[in-house]
Amino acid sequence: MIDLLSHWWVWLCAALAIAILELLMPGYIFLGIAAGAAVMALLVALLGPFMPPTLIALFAAISLVAWLILRRVFRASDDQTRYFDEDINK
Repeated sequence: MIDLLSHWWVWLCAALAIAILELLMPGYIFLGIAAGAAVMALLVALLGPFMPPTLIALFAAISLVAWLILRRVFRASDDQTRYFDEDINK
């Protein structure tokens, strides 16, 4: 099972499956993870196989960075969050 992580097509299939899951669930939660899996497919295809712990660590780091970037991109421009500096019960 761990040897499957060394194949680029496994990462591409995972990216497609997670992207489909993103279509079914709202909120852009899985989009960064799908992007991380797609980048991992590209890395494994171009650079060859890595050790499994390295693959998992790279996938986690790339997914986190992609998720943070996409979160900033898809953020609502008119954020209407209210902040209260004083106690409203006085």
